[in-house]
Amino acid sequence: MSITQDVSTRKAAIRAALKRRQANPLPVMEQFYTLQGEGIWTGTPAYFVRLAGCDVGCHWCDVKASWMPRDEQYLDVAEITARALASGTRRVVITGGEPTVYDLSLLTDALHAAGLIVHMETAGPHPYSGEIDWICFSPKKFLPPQDIYYDLAHELKVVIYHEGDLAWAEEHAARVSAHTQLFLQPEWSRRERITPLLIDYVKRHPQWRLGQQTHKYLDIP
Repeated sequence: MSITQDVSTRKAAIRAALKRRQANPLPVMEQFYTLQGEGIWTGTPAYFVRLAGCDVGCHWCDVKASWMPRDEQYLDVAEITARALASGTRRVVITGGEPTVYDLSLLTDALHAAGLIVHMETAGPHPYSGEIDWICFSPKKFLPPQDIYYDLAHELKVVIYHEGDLAWAEEHAARVSAHTQLFLQPEWSRRERITPLLIDYVKRHPQWRLGQQTHKYLDIP
């Protein structure tokens, strides 16, 4: 399949998914209990629910298998919640793919009713839904975010692929709350080149923190 055909097919699948925004079940690519590998919650246990479906399309994405939802991936919200509870977790991280493709209200209601804390990782391209206790907002150039996520973000994570992304990161940092935690994270395939650059930048701009994908160094999910 050509790149053009692949993009066209993926966009068609996302359009179909968007039509199901109010639907239960949701397409789950994978779910697992692990330690948080990035951001302010690094090293803490969390149950990850990775929803399938993404129309952002970052060329350096490390979970491209999550871009297109498949019919066999749809799970009832009650089952998703039951599996999370069975893990023994206190926190659930809804990620993707791009979770805002879907209306998350039924899922977050179920998780909260079960006594769980709900986090979300998002690029913010679609409307906000549900009740999320903690939002990691990671805007991407490939599909602009909606304005509401600047107000809602508890942490801002900007992935740096090349030096020019730093000015772009500052543009987003200027729009979030003064209480939002700021992270600059090297794109994994370019970490050896980008990490020294970010270390130097954070030393000169201490409002930022250096983010790392520690789960990849530790070889955990």
